[in-house]
Amino acid sequence: MKSEAKTVTVKVRVKRLSPDAKMPKAAMKGDVAFDLFSVIDYELRPSERFAVPTGIVVEIPPGYEGQVRPRSGLALKEGITVLNTPGTIDSGYRGEVHTIMMNHGGESFKITKGMRISQLAIRPVPEVEFVEVDELSDTERGEDGFGSTGK
Repeated sequence: MKSEAKTVTVKVRVKRLSPDAKMPKAAMKGDVAFDLFSVIDYELRPSERFAVPTGIVVEIPPGYEGQVRPRSGLALKEGITVLNTPGTIDSGYRGEVHTIMMNHGGESFKITKGMRISQLAIRPVPEVEFVEVDELSDTERGEDGFGSTGK
């Protein structure tokens, strides 16, 4: 017997700050992240980082976050990535969404108005409560740090 996952629709309100701003858009049906677009032309020099404006403000519902992620094609082909991957958009934030882009390539990269520059994923977040204790439970890994789990 085949079981289908129940789909939940999360409504994210979007305000365009300029006529050039584009709504986030999935490239293909079923994609888990939505393309974000630049509202400016900019030349990103090698090793430079720059916050590229998207011209939109989003209202993410409580219990969710937005994650700004790189586009794999730009990363592979051009060495362009999102510097703080993933960039977090909290549900209470109402400022313009920017993508902090970094050029790891050896040549300048032209960002053009309307270009797909990153992706936005909407993810649920649990309500978290930190509890101070004197001791933690033991695990097989214990205090072993970076690189301790394998090659």
